[in-house]
Amino acid sequence: MLPCMYAHAQWQGKFEQMDDLLPTPNSYRSADGSPGPEYWQQKADYTIRVTLDDKNQKIIGEETITYFNNSPTSLNYLWLQLDQNVRAENNINQLTRQATLERGMTTFEAVTELGGFEYEGGYNIKSVTDASGNPMKYLINRTMMKLPLDHPLKSGDSISFNISWEYNIYDRLMIRGRGGYEYFPDDDNYIYTIAQWYPRMCAYDDAVGWQNKQFIENGEFALEFGDFDVQITVPSDHIVAATGLLQNSNAVLSTTQQERLQKALSSYDKAQLIVTEKEANENEKSKATTTKTWHFQAEDVRDFAFASSRKFIWDAQMVDLGDNQVMAMSYYPKEANPLWEDHSTKAIKNTLQLFSEKLFTYPYPVAISVSSADHGMEYPMISFNGGRPSKKGRYSNEEKNTLVDVVIHEIGHNYFPMIVNSDEKLYEWMDEGITTFFELLTKQKYYPKDPHWGDAKSMSFYMAVNEFRERPPMTNPENLTLSSVSSYGQPSAALEVLRNVVMDPDLFDFAIKEYANRWKFKRPKPADFFRTMEDASAVDLDWFWRGWFYSSDAVDISIEDVEWYRLESSEFAKSSNLNKHQLPQLPQQWVIKDTPKSAYKEFENRVDDKAIRNTLAQKHLYEITFINVGGLVSPIVLEITYTDNEKELITIPAEIWRFNEYAVRKAFILDKEIKKLQLDPKQQTGDSFKENNVYPR
Repeated sequence: MLPCMYAHAQWQGKFEQMDDLLPTPNSYRSADGSPGPEYWQQKADYTIRVTLDDKNQKIIGEETITYFNNSPTSLNYLWLQLDQNVRAENNINQLTRQATLERGMTTFEAVTELGGFEYEGGYNIKSVTDASGNPMKYLINRTMMKLPLDHPLKSGDSISFNISWEYNIYDRLMIRGRGGYEYFPDDDNYIYTIAQWYPRMCAYDDAVGWQNKQFIENGEFALEFGDFDVQITVPSDHIVAATGLLQNSNAVLSTTQQERLQKALSSYDKAQLIVTEKEANENEKSKATTTKTWHFQAEDVRDFAFASSRKFIWDAQMVDLGDNQVMAMSYYPKEANPLWEDHSTKAIKNTLQLFSEKLFTYPYPVAISVSSADHGMEYPMISFNGGRPSKKGRYSNEEKNTLVDVVIHEIGHNYFPMIVNSDEKLYEWMDEGITTFFELLTKQKYYPKDPHWGDAKSMSFYMAVNEFRERPPMTNPENLTLSSVSSYGQPSAALEVLRNVVMDPDLFDFAIKEYANRWKFKRPKPADFFRTMEDASAVDLDWFWRGWFYSSDAVDISIEDVEWYRLESSEFAKSSNLNKHQLPQLPQQWVIKDTPKSAYKEFENRVDDKAIRNTLAQKHLYEITFINVGGLVSPIVLEITYTDNEKELITIPAEIWRFNEYAVRKAFILDKEIKKLQLDPKQQTGDSFKENNVYPR
């Protein structure tokens, strides 16, 4: 019998279609989740000249932006992002930061909590001019800059303009952030990881218009694809890593280093050193006062980042992806060895191979991992990655695993969002969650003995604690209290459940590959992902998206009651199973009658009453009651252990909950008597409370 509290629980429509949550399809975005026949997106090209002032830790730059209006709308003004202004005085991040003052805090913790570091942050915009050099009006609103236009920029037209700027680079380990410098006092040198460093166009699309939401720092970026031509002037003893291809290696590398780079172009089995540790040590001591300019070009990328240091060791190896030959490269200081020389470039190679197999061939010519302590951040073709050995000359397996995890994750971000160009300001899970899932697949294939995160098993603990899942993945990232769960782990676990339990690996892999190929070099929204996954699989998943992405419910199914019946037995129980959560010792008698002729309607086949009764007499009939304690509807994965210790695994689709979302009864006709029942024995569904998964208990 179903308990009354569950039998009459309020229906919440967990299996209803998501018409109330998703936008209506149109000519820009189709009902099947693909780009529509009139889909469009903007383009922004950049020509940049930048100088890294190593003496004063400053960036000084000038750029020409050419912006193409491919939208059907005329634009009266343009919006640009000034991300460095998140460090400027009176920024929203600082003004709205909540402080927790505790006794016994260190001075570093106290100043971090209060945001009280003395630092002159933010852009100094020195000039904005049109293509002829005439001054243009502009208005700065914190991290956004508006450029009013003298004449509307019509559909199909383009405009070029120039910006000159500078800003102070911050100590990333002191202030935190995605870019900055790391100082090494022992040799008085820096590693610069330079990101969000140039004024850049805001995204403009069919769903949001101008994406000019202020950068508060949790929600990341929404950007347009374009071509970059960038010249970076640094001290002549620096080595530079950057988005794109180096155009002037003969001007910045020694003859020997150029020969090594050429040799690396044919090295597929192991990484070749371009700059050795000995050469890096010599650079550390030289403190050059002269400069060199490194020239890079990149096509069809949404951003550009670079790193520069005299401390860099540089290795490179080719990766054969069939349709593309990619150079995997790592840049790291001696403090990162031997960990980095053993594992960084190898992890890049493994990542590119897995992602290319599961999604589409990596399209860019290079993939770079740069050592940046206590950090992990992604950009097109380049990433800044933490993970260094704690002891000189040695590293633990935990330290290796930390490095491998971050390299896989950040290199994987080349796919999401650098190519499948989702809006990180609104939907953090679309890049972080999907990347975490493919990081999981990469670890399972290439590092099967190492611990991993983001699967249903590892996330079940977090799903069990209310405060860890209080805000669902579809929450705006600026408002998330624990993005590591809501944007990373929970969506990744959801995709694993979808792949291994709801669908099957082949069906899921086909569907998500279809999504990636439909939307590479385009800007998808959540509805495009949801609709494509259903369109490419013929699986109705509205219940799944509602539960995993729009709610804070958890998977927690309980085996609440078990009744045992037989038609014939030497002894029957005198009443139903009253010993709660224990298997009945004797079956109850089940009585069935012959079907009267009056029950048959015209053309209905008659059944053989005797044959059916004889068949059922040999069977053990069980009625099992399941309770949805956590609220998130889920397939029921049930392992039955029989009295002869043989086991059987049964998966019941989630649709069993469609008539009653809180409690269901399921009848099982079995050949043998049950000894034990267990839900989700391999922890594939993310069930958050294991104690009620076993019966008897």
